[in-house]
Amino acid sequence: MTEPRVPRLTVDIVSDVMCPWCIIGWLKFERVMAHFAGRLDFRVQWHPFELNPDMPPEGEDAAAHVMRKYGIADQSRANSGRMAGIAAELGFTFNRGPDFRMRNSFDAHRLLTWAGALEDPEQEAATGVQTALKLALFRAHFTDNRDVGDPEVLADVAASAGLDRTRAAAILAGGEFGEMVRTEEAYWADQNITGVPAFILAGRMLIPGAQDPEAFIRVIENKVLASAG
Repeated sequence: MTEPRVPRLTVDIVSDVMCPWCIIGWLKFERVMAHFAGRLDFRVQWHPFELNPDMPPEGEDAAAHVMRKYGIADQSRANSGRMAGIAAELGFTFNRGPDFRMRNSFDAHRLLTWAGALEDPEQEAATGVQTALKLALFRAHFTDNRDVGDPEVLADVAASAGLDRTRAAAILAGGEFGEMVRTEEAYWADQNITGVPAFILAGRMLIPGAQDPEAFIRVIENKVLASAG
């Protein structure tokens, strides 16, 4: 007797490598996928968003950046401590020392777009090399304090995620996937995505921010599984 097919749920995640809440949101969502293991077939794809599209190549001191952009140094330090605590509980380390800098993430998004194009839509796993690269970039930036705007660093990170380093370096040396990134950014802006992370379930249900797993579970139970019968 053939077992009934598990319903598939596409998950589009709009995010930026520079966004601390984006990695926190993902770690929480991993718990959602674990909760529905065997009941839903998740398919995850990442999409670009630049918090600071005008960031110069050399980056900017994080404290100075927050002060220039928001003018709230004390509140920012408190928020950073809170985020670090939440991330630690989820198994991720924020290691933002005094030399921590914000970086230009456009080239990282070009590599992520390339990685996404390599994936087989019928792959058995919920995530693939694109997610592996995204997580490696988060670790490089937030944990290892590496310059993820630097082509050599990016090529190394790509290789650590299982991608071809030579091909990654060639992409970074030219303009490949740049137009695709800009097109995607414009598309999500047209969908009124103004902050990240943003999770879009089944192409139509938007859940903004780094929500707790329970928020996703309620939506999926009531609007995905219920309709699937």
